[in-house]
Amino acid sequence: MVMQSSFDYAMIRVVPRVECEEFVNVGVVVFCLQKRFLEARVQVDEARLRALWPTIDVDLVRRHLRAVCLVCSGDAEAGPMAELTQRERFHWVVAPRSTMIQTSAVHTGLTEDPEATLEGLMGRIRTQV
Repeated sequence: MVMQSSFDYAMIRVVPRVECEEFVNVGVVVFCLQKRFLEARVQVDEARLRALWPTIDVDLVRRHLRAVCLVCSGDAEAGPMAELTQRERFHWVVAPRSTMIQTSAVHTGLTEDPEATLEGLMGRIRTQV
C-alpha cells in the first residue's frame, strides 16, 4: 500500500505591471516534507507575456525564474539561499512580494508521488488558453 503524504504548492506568476495585478502563470513550486521533495518548474509562454507587456525583457524573466528553480533545488549557484533547509527555501520562494515574479497563495493536498503531482500541475499551465 502506497502512503499519501501532504504537500504544499503555489503557482509561479509573472506580473509585468504590478499595479495592474495582471499575471501569467509560468510555473509551479511543490514542497512535500515527508518525501523530502522541493522542486519548481517553469515554462515561459513568450506570446502570452508580450500580450500583457509588449516590451517585456523575456530573457530577464527567464533568468529570475531560473534562480527560483536553483533555490528550490538547493543548487550552490543560488548562493546562500541554497544552504537553507527545504522548508526554509520553500517559504522564501512563496513569501509575498511586490515584484514581477510572484507566487499564488499556498495550497495543500495529498500525494503519493510529488513528482507526478508537480507534472500534473504543470500540465494545467500548459493547457491554459
